[in-house]
Amino acid sequence: MYGMTTSPKEQAPAQIRTGGHPQRWLILGVICLAQLTVLLDNTVLNVAIPSLTSELDAATSDIQWMINAYSLVQSGLLLTAGSAADRYGRKKLLLAGLALFGIGSLVAGLATTSGQLIAARAGMGVGGALLITTTLAVVVQIFDDSERVKAIGLWSTVNSLGFATGPLIGGVMLDHFWWGAIFLINIPVAAIGLIAVFALVPESRNPQGDRPDLLGALLSTIGMTSIVYAIITGPEDGWTSAPVLTSAGIGVVVLAGFAAWELRIPYPMLDMHFFRNRRFTGAVAGAILVAFGMAGSLFLLTQHLQFVLGYGPLEAGLRTAPFALTIVALNLTGVSARLLPKLGTPLTIASGMTCLAAGLAAIALLGGDGYGGMLLGLIVMGAGVAFAMPAMANAVMSAIPPEKAGVGAGVNGTLAEFGQGLGVAVLGAVLNSRFAAGISVAASSLPAALASASSAEEKARITDAFSSGLETSQLVGAVAVLLGGLVAAALLRRAERGESA
Repeated sequence: MYGMTTSPKEQAPAQIRTGGHPQRWLILGVICLAQLTVLLDNTVLNVAIPSLTSELDAATSDIQWMINAYSLVQSGLLLTAGSAADRYGRKKLLLAGLALFGIGSLVAGLATTSGQLIAARAGMGVGGALLITTTLAVVVQIFDDSERVKAIGLWSTVNSLGFATGPLIGGVMLDHFWWGAIFLINIPVAAIGLIAVFALVPESRNPQGDRPDLLGALLSTIGMTSIVYAIITGPEDGWTSAPVLTSAGIGVVVLAGFAAWELRIPYPMLDMHFFRNRRFTGAVAGAILVAFGMAGSLFLLTQHLQFVLGYGPLEAGLRTAPFALTIVALNLTGVSARLLPKLGTPLTIASGMTCLAAGLAAIALLGGDGYGGMLLGLIVMGAGVAFAMPAMANAVMSAIPPEKAGVGAGVNGTLAEFGQGLGVAVLGAVLNSRFAAGISVAASSLPAALASASSAEEKARITDAFSSGLETSQLVGAVAVLLGGLVAAALLRRAERGESA
């Protein structure tokens, strides 16, 4: 299963095929270090926005592009990066990703203008795409079936750890150093990662020597970039604005062309027949909706904590930490990994997504007046994500041949990016529409509405309207996640019955 090359030098040893690589847990630690570097950088950047605004004299649009340039480039390149890793070697591309991320961090840390920082962030996005795809692909290669779910659970835990610790590290760094330090801190971590990957991680690649699908890579990159651009700019420019509709239209047309092209050629980058596999499509549906509910709700929660309950940015970050810490605790103790063999993939995913939906509902119904109800909802949400995400990632990767592990990781990463962007956009739109309908002044945000209020009573009505919008949007997210979990579980159950028949 794991002997992925015809070259003796690059062929995985026999231990990998039968019981996993002998140094697999140490290698997993190295991989998680590389992954954590990427995730910390993105969460730390959000804390640094006030410093960037003042010290670089950055406009609001500049700040948006400092954040979005990375996401846009990374999302567009995930499938291409995964395909390249399968063809040319996952270790080689992992090393390239670390190097690009480190160089991009150096340029970002030394930037003197907004334009330089935006360009550096785009370069870091290329490295991030390589890291996300190759790290998961290597996990699939070095662990056998008996340990893979636990390993993927630990790999996915890094996402939550990055979310939990990023704002805290950012706050400490900005208290003692200038804003560039949040990027320069990545360099020693990337250097350690390069040395460790070079020394420990085995090389693996597709032995068939498929010809590069250059047109497929171009079409997937253009299509995904266009879709993600529309999702990012929609809330600001308006969903019916010409740029957003044009970008979305281009994305849909190009991705349709990509699918048609992949069905025609003998060596497709993404075999579209994977989507006939109910296990694959069930996991895909679940992955999108978990990311949808998680990202959308956390986006709304930070606003609720600051605008409604009156916490500062760092205090708000600390109060969302129980969500991430619950995921970390359940995965590090192996609870999530032990649940899967007992319940099976369909029931594990259904249980996890039901918990996630229940947590969203608890926040909506109990979190409006204080932090206690919100804390309960965050813990229940964390348990749901800890159960569902590793099971879904394992279902996606196990439905794809091992020689296409990089593409599988690219699909998994693309789904997460798409679901997160969709969650922020859709739940944010629900909030905004409910908020606008509940106030008597014309304003695009809660702070703007409060600034235009003429009395304490009117300010109270505005805050109540915002809270009502938050409640509705969280409930919409809960319903979407619950229905998605049931659909995903049904598809996976049918797939298992078909395989056993």
